[in-house]
Amino acid sequence: MSTPAAEPAPTALSADNPLAEVSTLPHRLPPFTDLTLEHCREALLAGMAQQRAEVAAIAGSEAPATFDNTVVALERSGALLRRAQAVFYALSSSNSSDRLREIEREVAPLSAAHADALRLDPQLFARIDAVHDQVQAGDHGLDPEAVRLVERYHLDFVLSGARLDEAGRDRLRELNQQLSRLSTTFGQNLVVATEAAAVLVTDRAQLAGLSDAEVEAAGVAATERGREGYLLTLVLPSGQPAMAKLHDRELRRRLHEASVTRASAGEHDNGPVAAEIAHLRAVRARLLGFDTHADLVAADQTAGTSAAVDELLATLVTPAVRNARAEGEVLAELAEADGVELAAWDWAYYSEQVRRDRYAVDTTALRPFFELDRVLVDGVFHAARLLYGYTFTPRPDLPGYHPDVRVWEVSDAAGEPVGLYLGDFFARDGKRGGAWMSSFVSQSRLLGTVPVVFNVMNVTRAAAGQPTLLTLDEVTTLFHEFGHTLHGLSSSVTYPRFSGTSVPRDFVEFPSQVNEMWALWPEVLDHYARHTGTGEPLGREVVAAIEAAALWGEGHATLEYLAATLLDQAWHRIGPDTVVEDPQAFEAAALEAAGVAYDLVPPRYRTTYFQHVFSGGYAAGYYSYIWSEVLDADTVEWFKANGGLTRANGDAFRDKLLSRGGSVDPIGAFRDVVGHDPDPAPLLARRGLG
Repeated sequence: MSTPAAEPAPTALSADNPLAEVSTLPHRLPPFTDLTLEHCREALLAGMAQQRAEVAAIAGSEAPATFDNTVVALERSGALLRRAQAVFYALSSSNSSDRLREIEREVAPLSAAHADALRLDPQLFARIDAVHDQVQAGDHGLDPEAVRLVERYHLDFVLSGARLDEAGRDRLRELNQQLSRLSTTFGQNLVVATEAAAVLVTDRAQLAGLSDAEVEAAGVAATERGREGYLLTLVLPSGQPAMAKLHDRELRRRLHEASVTRASAGEHDNGPVAAEIAHLRAVRARLLGFDTHADLVAADQTAGTSAAVDELLATLVTPAVRNARAEGEVLAELAEADGVELAAWDWAYYSEQVRRDRYAVDTTALRPFFELDRVLVDGVFHAARLLYGYTFTPRPDLPGYHPDVRVWEVSDAAGEPVGLYLGDFFARDGKRGGAWMSSFVSQSRLLGTVPVVFNVMNVTRAAAGQPTLLTLDEVTTLFHEFGHTLHGLSSSVTYPRFSGTSVPRDFVEFPSQVNEMWALWPEVLDHYARHTGTGEPLGREVVAAIEAAALWGEGHATLEYLAATLLDQAWHRIGPDTVVEDPQAFEAAALEAAGVAYDLVPPRYRTTYFQHVFSGGYAAGYYSYIWSEVLDADTVEWFKANGGLTRANGDAFRDKLLSRGGSVDPIGAFRDVVGHDPDPAPLLARRGLG
């Protein structure tokens, strides 16, 4: 087996390392109270060495290759490493520190080398290839999930370079090392730059338009960072929620410019980092036999080809631009009445006026109806109980990785244990922006494990003694991320490779987008939307107004998303000979060429803070959200046609799709639920693009 230069020295775990053995806490929840960063580092290094020894034994076996002694053995390997990675990467994204970032910079290239040591081992691939040949010949006696596992492993290895010659494998290792370091640098730069870009306000009067609770929260944020005044911290996308409310136009401008210019200059400039990542990905794709990185990515998605992605996006650009410009004309008139020329930092402010005046919807006034715990327990959990029979019991005795983290035990309708759910909802220093779901333990019958999953958000913490109130967008985000959680909790597969959300990237958002739709359904909304002061329910007339206003702003929302998607595609359609010297000029040219350049609507993510694609798993795959939304919108129609939010519908959706993870063809699973191939018409109607 080849040994890359970056191979870590074998490390023996110290006797007191809590990761050395399987956790004795319920469902193998990591023992966070006993863990230190040094334990994580030690376990990561030891875990890599241990798995390499396990894989060397598989690859070097003299016995003929079989499904059990090769593929199943690989599924069982790396137990220590899985435990260590689950903890460390949760901490690196949610509870970072200087020391953790040091370890991350040390471990990232070693992890890349470790993956290459497995995927580029000729002996190991020869055994996988032999098992694959048996399956192709029909000489196997395996069940469908096992057959799919063999096919999946074979494709994984091929797309990772297993068929390259020795020189090609060496070059690929080199590229993967460089990309690992650069991706880590991008993510760390962004965390630091986003924290530094927070806007400090010393005069409370400038915060007019924000609620008292929001002003107090800004004061808390300033105090926590040792500043005097009020601090407006940034969320990950370009648009900042406060811009819809702040009356002070100059402060809106400051907030907007802080957002769209972050990580674009100085010590933490991500522009050159992104350009180098895109270039190296192009070089790697060509080495692997693909024209571009986008083509490489599409080969392993439900889309299949970049051409299929282009076909979908092409149907959306023209109507999205048309609708956004029409919205802009309405907003420009409102701005002109105030004696100003509409700018990007005015869009959300005047758009909010339209919602109030035209549709009688004041999203700021909605916040008292959306208290965090009530939305979670009486909304999100309630919908999961109605659909799937799940119940959530608080477990304050179980530790999280930070004092903010809470734990619930999940049971099914029969009272049988399903797994654990952890929630980490508040913004803080050291946590990257955005919202996501991940797992500490994945379900697998082979390994005898049940899911331990967690959600992370970045909600602004209320002042002491005050309720934490959500915006309507944050309510939707919580339902969305919990849809990923349900995908993980509902998993019922044999092999960990297929567990939960282990599906193609352009399918993974589908279940989460389905779960969003329950937020405003009466049987869910009426259960959680109560005014924190009076206890009154959110009036049906208000909900009707929200639904009537649903198409307002879809032009902006669709265009900002498409701009980011097409920017992602542009970066990942370059050839290996292209070297981008000026990332900002490249970005501007790419948006213009794609027909989505509109100064009043910046991309949802610009290059320097496009974490999804330069420090996440969405490179050339940000289109996945709209691709998945085609499936989501079509599924909404199926739910409506079959009686809505019922256990029968929930059981069908769980049993035929959620529980299957990656063990079946995802589009086939979709077809099993709704009864037909995906139809884009419901999506076009939803977004007003028909």
